[in-house]
Amino acid sequence: MTMEKPAMHNFAQVLEPSPFHDRIVAHTLTQNWAEWNGYQTVRVADTVASEYFAVRSSCSVMDLTPMEKYRITGPDALDFLNRLVTRDISKLKPGRVMYAVWCNDKGKVIDDGTIFHLAPGDYRLCAQHHQLDWLLLSSIGFDVTIAKETADIAALSVQGPTAYSVLAAAGAKGLEGLKPFGIIETEMAGIKLTISRTGFTGDLGYELWTDPDNALAMWDAIFAIKHKGLLDVRLIGLDALEMVRIEAGFIMPGWDFNTAENVVRADHDRSPFELGLDWIVKFDKPYFTGKKALLEERARPARRRLVKLSLEGNRVPSGSFLFDRKDGTNVGSVVAHMWSPILKTALAYGDVELTKGALPDQLWAEIYYQKELKWRLAWAKCTVHSAPFWQHERRSKTPPLTS
Repeated sequence: MTMEKPAMHNFAQVLEPSPFHDRIVAHTLTQNWAEWNGYQTVRVADTVASEYFAVRSSCSVMDLTPMEKYRITGPDALDFLNRLVTRDISKLKPGRVMYAVWCNDKGKVIDDGTIFHLAPGDYRLCAQHHQLDWLLLSSIGFDVTIAKETADIAALSVQGPTAYSVLAAAGAKGLEGLKPFGIIETEMAGIKLTISRTGFTGDLGYELWTDPDNALAMWDAIFAIKHKGLLDVRLIGLDALEMVRIEAGFIMPGWDFNTAENVVRADHDRSPFELGLDWIVKFDKPYFTGKKALLEERARPARRRLVKLSLEGNRVPSGSFLFDRKDGTNVGSVVAHMWSPILKTALAYGDVELTKGALPDQLWAEIYYQKELKWRLAWAKCTVHSAPFWQHERRSKTPPLTS
């Protein structure tokens, strides 16, 4: 009797390939892959450093196809979305994009994302995580149609100082007048696509949306600019995106905080106020899910807040606890962190407990690090920032700066 060896499953074989898969494989030197919403996604294509500087110094391209995308249409589409999210969607005009969060009845964040107003009564909601069940449940009583279109839309993020120049050279029309958070229907290299001036990097950038049948033609038109030696264009993965989004002050659900539908223990989820998102909670609009709980929360001192921190020294606070210098009390922990090559400092997000709604006067991070196979302890003073760590003026200029 012989025993058969157990089947060995290739990681890539159990994940969905995006329409750009063949091109991404050809550009990927490391074969360092990750899973994103059931898709095979590159984590590092070449080196993290080269990909980071592609965003900050030239032009980067990233596959956005795995992002959850939902089409919301019908006579009650506006009323439904206004009931769903904390922001006032009635102010979102056709051809524009708005960032929003949505909560459960307790005022805890389920997810965040962007809402594209494509035409009257026609919206696209892009989210980090699967939201179809929550959307369908929330739509009861509204005359709307909700369809998941993640696999029906191929999407690329094109970001960096030369993003406009690359897309213009590739034949994209109408970009010179496209304002931040604007949308246009256009053509590039003979294919129809939608371009939005949006991104997750804090820099000049665009997101391109098209039919999957056009995906490779869209990719080839962009990278042809590199092959002709006109401008550098580089594929980036999730690790480089993580760095630039922290610098830009963007938060990541499920990474920087527990989302309400996934939390295991009570009080481990977070409200918009606790995440520093007070500015997108609009109480002067009609009722939205979580409004009552958020009104009650606003009336009492805040208990905790996600804060942006820069740290003294040159050590990154991986897995670090945060302490109040005054009495040595543990008041929180670091949830996301990086060394910023452009700012030459350690950056982090910290989940911090407040006292009577106020932060400690001095926050210090306890950093354990290994040197010559021995673990050592260092302390780093933290500075709290209200603004993004890094943002370039070209992000908001129209026509965009090209140098």
